[in-house]
Amino acid sequence: MEIVQIAVLSDNYIYLAHDGDETVVIDPAVAEPVLAAAAARGWTITQILNTHWHPDHTGGNAAIKAATGCRITGPAGEAAKIPGIDRAVAEGDAVQIASAAGRVIDVPGHTAGHNAYYFAGAGDDGAGVLFCGDTLFALGCGRLFEGTPAQMNASLAKLMALPDDTLVYCAHEYTQSNARFAVTVEPGNADLASRVVDIDVARAAGKPTVPSTIGLERATNPFTRAASVAEFATRRAAKDAFR
Repeated sequence: MEIVQIAVLSDNYIYLAHDGDETVVIDPAVAEPVLAAAAARGWTITQILNTHWHPDHTGGNAAIKAATGCRITGPAGEAAKIPGIDRAVAEGDAVQIASAAGRVIDVPGHTAGHNAYYFAGAGDDGAGVLFCGDTLFALGCGRLFEGTPAQMNASLAKLMALPDDTLVYCAHEYTQSNARFAVTVEPGNADLASRVVDIDVARAAGKPTVPSTIGLERATNPFTRAASVAEFATRRAAKDAFR
């Protein structure tokens, strides 16, 4: 699978995932840069995958569908809020990008019906590919707008059960600010300290810090490393107030 990362708005990432003769858009906040990126490569957009209903993930749905006739797939729990949705999916349902077979993982917490999409073996060297929207970030997780700490903690545990080499394509470039918080939680984490250096170098060069990997998040992300729901809730509340 070939994946193109498109930076839009202040910190959003939209993804084009291409395999065979199919091109899928993941979480299009806007339409024009997506249509331009596909056209520049001679790709025809056949489907949109939405992870959740927020407008900065679905705002381009209508225009992309009007321009291409693509189908829109999104979370069953939020179908009424997904513009133009054709197929509502939930835990265990299958999604397909040409020969790349994926499955839906329910990951509520940020929103009540949030989905993630996992494609085993679709990345470089046979690694899996995860499109996780605003559930898991590099060194962070989404705010709890509609869910509970218990839901988000359980959702992160699901994702942490994926193979270490799984590529994590989240929907925002929040990593540097997440890192500033993470080091206050685990100041003695050597893996985290090394990662912070790499992050600062990448951002100084104008490069993205996404994708991450499941193994890297397991070793350094303070939210995936919480030992209990209570500890997760404490960390999430502290991050919400962190400046």
